[in-house]
Amino acid sequence: MFAQRGKRLEYFTIAWNSLEGIVAVVAGTFAGSISLVGFGVDSFIEVTSGAALLWRMSVDAEEHRRERIERITLRIVGACFLSLAAYVGYEAVSNLIDKKAPEHSLPGIILACVSLVVMPLLSRAKRRVGAQLKSAAMNADAKQTEFCTYLSAILLGGLLLNAVSDLWWADPAAALVMVPVIGKEGVDGLRGNTCCE
Repeated sequence: MFAQRGKRLEYFTIAWNSLEGIVAVVAGTFAGSISLVGFGVDSFIEVTSGAALLWRMSVDAEEHRRERIERITLRIVGACFLSLAAYVGYEAVSNLIDKKAPEHSLPGIILACVSLVVMPLLSRAKRRVGAQLKSAAMNADAKQTEFCTYLSAILLGGLLLNAVSDLWWADPAAALVMVPVIGKEGVDGLRGNTCCE
């Protein structure tokens, strides 16, 4: 029962984050917003995490093999996060040095607002299922979903400061605020740490 619920949550995560990622990357590319593009790439990493977790849940194996699959899953997600942190950091610093001002992005603002509602609800549901299944990978995925809430808030702050106050540097500054949070998640994933540890 809980395994089926976990699978449904992961299917929803994959669908939602695919849509979120496409909207964010397209809107971010048109606006020249590194924080919005970074947010979109983060959504695609969550798609990877969801797919890896579905793979883990579909494997009917003995305990030691399941643990090995969970470690591989966490490392895949961790490597993706570290790559994202490097990309966002490089682009944000480049934009600050070049004083590259992004355009205002109403689709990005709307997306960040919707994400601030959807992500906490999804994270809470995943934590419940993760506790029932005693799955470190599901708990890590719930933490990533919660992490997406923080990124949504940072993104919204940068986009609003740029749109309302016309502060060109708010977008790359918001992206730089994302970098250590993204990097920590990457390191934790590579070490096999989860929200429960």
